[in-house]
Amino acid sequence: MRIPEMMKRRLRRGEAVESATTTSSSSSSSAAAAESVEWEMRPGGMLVQKRSESATVDLATPNLRIRVVYGAVLVQISANAESTFGELKKLLTAETGLQPAEQRLIFRGKERENGEYLDTCGVKDRSKVVLIDDPESKERRMVEMRRKAKIETIQRLIDNVSTEIDRLVEQVDVIEKSIGNGKRVAELQITTLIEMLMQQAVKLDNIPAAVDVCAHKDSQGERVQKCVEKLDVLKVLNAKQKVPPSVVTSTWETFEPSNQWELFD
Repeated sequence: MRIPEMMKRRLRRGEAVESATTTSSSSSSSAAAAESVEWEMRPGGMLVQKRSESATVDLATPNLRIRVVYGAVLVQISANAESTFGELKKLLTAETGLQPAEQRLIFRGKERENGEYLDTCGVKDRSKVVLIDDPESKERRMVEMRRKAKIETIQRLIDNVSTEIDRLVEQVDVIEKSIGNGKRVAELQITTLIEMLMQQAVKLDNIPAAVDVCAHKDSQGERVQKCVEKLDVLKVLNAKQKVPPSVVTSTWETFEPSNQWELFD
C-alpha cells in the first residue's frame, strides 16, 4: 500500500518537531543543572565546585596533629585541615595564654597570615609550626597593664577619701538638724568640721588626674564644697541662737574625814 506524498511530509514534519522538542528539553535540563551548581574560590585561586552539606558529611575533613614549638615548650594541638592560621592562634590562646594578636606563627621559614589555610600552605599531620611573641603586641600589653594598675591605685585613693567624706557629711546633717530645732552648737565644732572637710579637698587635689576616674574625683570635690558652704550658712544661723542660761546647782560634794596622816621626815 502506497502512502500518499502529503502524509509522508506530515510524518517527517512531526518527527522534526519531536526531535526539536526533545533537544530543547534536554538543553533546558542541562542549563538548569548548570545553574544549580554553586562554585567557590579556594585560597590558592582555584575555582572549584562548592561542597554540599551531604558531601561534607560523607567526606569529612581530617584533623591534623600539629606540633607547635614555643620557646622551650612543645605543644601538640589538633586542628581541622581546612582551618586558617588565625583559627589556629585562637586554639593556642588556651595553651599559651597569648592573645591571637600577640602570636606570630612560622611555618617552613615563613610567617603565615591569619587568612591562610593550613592545607593550602602544606601543613600535614604532625607538621611543626614555630610560635613566637609579637614584640609590639607584647609591649602594648605591658603598657596597658601598667595603665590599669595606675587607674586601680587612683581609684582606691578616691574611694578612701569618699568614705571619709561620707562620715563628715553625717556630722554636718546632725549639726543642721540641731540648729534647725533651735539648739545652739559649739562654734568650735563647726569650725573643726570645716577644717576636716578642707583636708579631704587637699587630698583630692593631690591625687593624680586620670581620664577614667576624673568624673568620680570631681563629684567628691563638689560634695566637699557643698558641705563647706552649708556649714558657713549654719555658722551664721548658729550665732543667732539664744544662749541657754547657766544652771547653778545647790548640791555640794562632801568628803569623808580621814584619820590617817602621812608622816614626812
